[in-house]
Amino acid sequence: MVGFFLWFLGLQATLFGLELTPWVQSWFVVPWTNTLAAISAGIVKLFDPQVLSQGKVLQSTSNGFAVSIEAGCNGVEATIVLVAAILAFPAPWKRKLAGLAIGVVAVQGLNIVRVISLFYLGQWNFNVFEWAHLYVWQALIMLDVLIVWLLWVRTLPRVSPEVPETPDVPAAA
Repeated sequence: MVGFFLWFLGLQATLFGLELTPWVQSWFVVPWTNTLAAISAGIVKLFDPQVLSQGKVLQSTSNGFAVSIEAGCNGVEATIVLVAAILAFPAPWKRKLAGLAIGVVAVQGLNIVRVISLFYLGQWNFNVFEWAHLYVWQALIMLDVLIVWLLWVRTLPRVSPEVPETPDVPAAA
């Protein structure tokens, strides 16, 4: 358990450090954030054609309200925590890869729900928007990471501890 925890912390430190580099920002974080805004706008347009995305901004053309998806709101940090937890946990690589694929989709899917809900909450009531943005959704995204990881761990086969074999000893007469 200590080994898992140390690997988990080390992987998080490494991944968070990489995330802050200019190369990762320009080649991964910024394109992902822009894609998140475009996906969110595409979903919203199914119900409200008065929406557009421009870069990392999701905006209503009818009333001008917009949300800008900034660092910490793009789901990258939550995904890093999940990736570190799955990679650090002792499991076969096939299971880790499946967990990563399903887990990233689950976390990012909920993050899209988060962005869309905040987009509408901001148009309805800015105070509720701020409260939901700063408190409710921060906790829900990290809870999602924890639940996804726990569900993944439960899918792993149980390994029984090694029991040392005792030599056959003849019974006393």
